[in-house]
Amino acid sequence: MRWWGRAECPVREVERDWIETSLDWMIGEFGRERLLGTVVLPTDEFFPGVYRGSRDDVRSVFRRVCRHMGVDPARIDLEHDADDEDDGLASYVPLTRRWNVAAGHHRVRNGRSVIGIRDDKAAEPMALVATIAHELGHAILLNDERGAGGNGGAGGSGGLRIDPEREDHEPLTDLLTVFFGMGIFAANAAFEFNRHEAGYRTSRLGYLTEPMYGYALARYAWLRGEPDPMWARCLDTNPRVYLKRGLRYLGRNPV
Repeated sequence: MRWWGRAECPVREVERDWIETSLDWMIGEFGRERLLGTVVLPTDEFFPGVYRGSRDDVRSVFRRVCRHMGVDPARIDLEHDADDEDDGLASYVPLTRRWNVAAGHHRVRNGRSVIGIRDDKAAEPMALVATIAHELGHAILLNDERGAGGNGGAGGSGGLRIDPEREDHEPLTDLLTVFFGMGIFAANAAFEFNRHEAGYRTSRLGYLTEPMYGYALARYAWLRGEPDPMWARCLDTNPRVYLKRGLRYLGRNPV
């Protein structure tokens, strides 16, 4: 039975513990200055100008996300990947599911981080920003590509921050986007439900679920001393609901 007003955590205990432990690790690794940095919003203030989805537009967005995350774009090679996904039965069945779409990739080549972004993501600005932030997260964790001008970074002078074979490497990279102020884009792009001419289409981007993003953002806000963050208004309905549930839980179970 659920009692009225009971503050339940929106994620399972194992997920809650992983989120809290990982965010604590990030504070130790990157410092409180980064924790208290600017939360980037999907507004003209952060992404000014007209966006048409061209490759030049993608590169402009890439440079802005680099700046927001404290990464020197001159140290990252950006590549454009053609969309080679085959939707198969999309033209014949009314509901197409696409889960964990590989919207981008990161690799190290001759000591430099190389980020590839799929061309079709250019048409989805929210998913594009989330994908770029995720891939830059790989560069931060695996190649220490934060430029000297980056703000709020404690840690070593180069090399790996984590083992690339670490089991939770990909979800940790998603969580890093929250810690680096890009969580609104990641959370809003995590799940999409769209209607098109053949019926309905769902897709999931990234490795964290909506409840996990909601609680991660709640914990992030709590650590920043924001029990009612103004930036939450930019979240889609589902992650915003999970964020509020997470904050209510943390308000009654402070840790």
